[in-house]
Amino acid sequence: MKILIIEDDLSIIESISLILQVSWPDAELICTQSGKEGIDLVEKDVVDVIILDLGLPDIHGFDVLKRIRAFSDVPIIVLTVNSSETDIVRALEGRADDYIIKPFRPLELLARLKMVLRKKYYPQGEQSIKIGKFHFDVTSRKLKTENQVVNLTSTESLILYHLAMNKGIALSLDTLAQKIWGDDYPGAYEAIRVYIRHLRKKIEDNPSKPRLIITKSGVGYLLEKS
Repeated sequence: MKILIIEDDLSIIESISLILQVSWPDAELICTQSGKEGIDLVEKDVVDVIILDLGLPDIHGFDVLKRIRAFSDVPIIVLTVNSSETDIVRALEGRADDYIIKPFRPLELLARLKMVLRKKYYPQGEQSIKIGKFHFDVTSRKLKTENQVVNLTSTESLILYHLAMNKGIALSLDTLAQKIWGDDYPGAYEAIRVYIRHLRKKIEDNPSKPRLIITKSGVGYLLEKS
């Protein structure tokens, strides 16, 4: 997961970096204080989401937004001190995905990042998520190929559901445990590891070298978005 920050305020960059290191440690941050360099980075590299400040020293953020949108639909969150309705409307009409006013709460920014990524990789109304050669129906929580339904236990399907709804984002063991069993479930972490092993046997070509459900050391598990 690559996050590009185009922001000239170093304190803001440090604040965003800190919350991501704590809450999303597998995210790779790319930072620049230049709008022109930000555009070049998007052209040369694949980024998953952009945090864009409007008040840049070399080129206005609206121009950066317009030029990026000319060749990319990467999710963009606009970050600025200006709370005027005119600027908010202009940003959204320029196809920004969201708009946050400084000063912002770090956890709110994190939530909005995850929200725009879900909208990008799981569009509203889509009922099926592709997982390798499989399709996962999020309504029935059934995993299918073209010819058959894969037999999943209720807990396996629930784990896969939460991984699929956060595709490309690592979920910690604690997060998965709370979503599945609530706050108090003795042995939850080890149980999740066992269920993950079972899931890998059912969906991975080589369960010992998984390519779909990935372990992020010190974090948890993620479902590859590709």
